[in-house]
Amino acid sequence: MNAGQNISQDATKRKINKAGNFIPVQEHGKLPPQAVDLEEAVLGAMMLEKKPLNEVIDILSIESFYKESHQKIYAAICILFQNNEPIDILTVTSQLKKSGELEIVGGAYYITQLTNRIASAANIVFHARIILQKFIQRELIRISSETIRDAYEDSSDVFDLLDKAESNLFSIAEKNISKNYEGMNSLLKQAVEQIEKARHTEGVSGVPSGFTALDRITSGWQPSDLVIMAARPGMGKTAFVLSLARNTAVQYKKGVAIFSLEMSSVQLVNRLIAGETELSAEKLKKGKLENYEWQQLLTKIKTLETAPIYIDDTPALSVFELRAKCRRLKAQHDIDLVVIDYLQLMTAGGDNKGGNREQEISTISRSLKSIAKELNIPIIALSQLSRAVETRGGLKKPQLSDLRESGAIEQDADMVMFIYRPEYYQITQDEDGNAFPENLGQIIIAKHRNGSLEDVNLRFIPHLAKFVDYETMSLEAISSAGSVDNDFDNASSPSITFSSKMNKDFDNEAPF
Repeated sequence: MNAGQNISQDATKRKINKAGNFIPVQEHGKLPPQAVDLEEAVLGAMMLEKKPLNEVIDILSIESFYKESHQKIYAAICILFQNNEPIDILTVTSQLKKSGELEIVGGAYYITQLTNRIASAANIVFHARIILQKFIQRELIRISSETIRDAYEDSSDVFDLLDKAESNLFSIAEKNISKNYEGMNSLLKQAVEQIEKARHTEGVSGVPSGFTALDRITSGWQPSDLVIMAARPGMGKTAFVLSLARNTAVQYKKGVAIFSLEMSSVQLVNRLIAGETELSAEKLKKGKLENYEWQQLLTKIKTLETAPIYIDDTPALSVFELRAKCRRLKAQHDIDLVVIDYLQLMTAGGDNKGGNREQEISTISRSLKSIAKELNIPIIALSQLSRAVETRGGLKKPQLSDLRESGAIEQDADMVMFIYRPEYYQITQDEDGNAFPENLGQIIIAKHRNGSLEDVNLRFIPHLAKFVDYETMSLEAISSAGSVDNDFDNASSPSITFSSKMNKDFDNEAPF
């Protein structure tokens, strides 16, 4: 055999892609992962006994079966199960005949043969899990093949390709890996452990906020809770959650992930630096600092260097992207709290392209609750309120009905909280004629699925745009809080944040 013949034979083992490059192909074909014999055994067992179906109905889907005929037989069994009808050879045959698929699956004879191939249903769950594993393998092969095909396309956006691949992979896990139920013995043990933990942490069983009065009511942000923090523009929503995140990370060493859809990560870090150093944002922006201020800066930011705060400033973040990022942060850094600034700037992704904005917000809020429950961490999402607050008479306090764009936010949230500052509306007295304290900032707990509804008084420092515990600082201390002390080592630094671009009114603007 000469060199030309070798080249010719080698060429038969390759094919040319659209770009003109040779890519290798397999010499021998491959069969997709499958377990047809186990599929027959499982279907036969379902038609022999009732118990096997109850055990595998939540393990297998119609697509889990490799053979199309087995998919149709299982679909018929599921219809009978849903209608609470008996499941045996005759009823399944009748259902397939009714749908016109009896001959397609092999006729009544094939269905009869399925029950003859199984002697016992003892191992049906084990068999079903093998069928599921084969299905997952086939799905991984399909997704990988699609990814390879798309990756060869020069017109494909690499980041869209990454998002699509990750979305497909996570969808496999969500559809096919379900959590089993737990018995009372196990659940009681977990509950007692939580109570014992709360006992040794002065009643704070969740993630502390750093605000004493608030933690006393909430016992900290509880795992799997979705907390909505809403207010009108100018109330200090971003200021509050950024201060809260700083307290959680610096004081309690809890990991916090901040997803900022409107501000860059550097801008947020500059705010944190301003808070720690007590240097004005204007000075930091211009870099015009005195020598002692540089020393103050370099010394005090050390507390932030080790703070477990992770900031993502991806604009127009989709629910899918958020879920993927949160999963990675939980796996890599064991985060304890997620903050989203803010909900109305998120997108639902490809699933809701045909829906309206209200449906999209409903999808987003429902997904946020799902992520919180899946990762067993609290999620705090900022939200805007409608202009109905401004037109309301009296104290202009916000209500649950003021949540913008969707009632699903109220429904999905475990807690809904409002920020209210009467001075913002130039209101000086309450309904009974009593004067409001100066610089009062209230956190109104309007919905609390697992606790009481109360108003928490905080103190708002206007020129620093920061909230502190109401009892922490006197008015004299507040008036001098903005001054810079040369003796910076003796200065206390709770947390300083500033007003956000979210404090714009978007009622007449598109959300993106």
